[in-house]
Amino acid sequence: MSVHSDLKGLRAAVTGGTSGLGLALVRALAKRGAQVAFVARTREAVERVSVETGALGIVGDVGRKTDIHAIALQITGNLGGLDLLVNNASSLGPVPLALLADTQCEELEEALATNLVGPFRLTKALFGALTASARQGRDAVVVNITSDTAVNAYAGWGAYGASKAALQHLTAIWAEEAREEGVRFLAIDPGDMDTPLHAQAVPEADRSALKRPEEAAAHIIGALGLDQPRLALTLETRP
Repeated sequence: MSVHSDLKGLRAAVTGGTSGLGLALVRALAKRGAQVAFVARTREAVERVSVETGALGIVGDVGRKTDIHAIALQITGNLGGLDLLVNNASSLGPVPLALLADTQCEELEEALATNLVGPFRLTKALFGALTASARQGRDAVVVNITSDTAVNAYAGWGAYGASKAALQHLTAIWAEEAREEGVRFLAIDPGDMDTPLHAQAVPEADRSALKRPEEAAAHIIGALGLDQPRLALTLETRP
């Protein structure tokens, strides 16, 4: 897969594609000529980004089991297959962040549904399309967006960190199992970014000290060109 200015022919899907890193990825991929589908929950935002980028907007919630089949069908039906899936949609769980003792079970369940079970279900639903791509000699890749909270214990980040830790390990296992199928799995930590999610988590943060989502998106697209079947890329060292 080329990671230069011309990505024509690449069929890509991005979840959480209307803000933050997801939006930056949709813009960057579409600008380079890829066929892009993106998923988000809010219809107005989906329509706005679709008009702006020319990408296919899909209204859906990856944290809801009942939405997954329809999302997968729209992705493969409109793109004619799939080469790249970026599981980017994320939930913090409790907002404001809370200690585990103060976290409601439903808040933990929400983080797990969006950050772990949703990516698993969507990847499973699209795995046939990805293996078909690999059989055609294309570079089939699944990118799961993780976090430093997956490996470091930060007070208050329990629901988010536990879900991302599980996602990172799930990625590693799937990379082992999918190697013979020719599908690569990458767990990528983009680091601290100036995004709405980060603002929810750390409202007092100095935005000028945070990475721009566009910069992180460029790093991720660049990482796709690395000739490694397994990759865990850390671009920063804090959640």
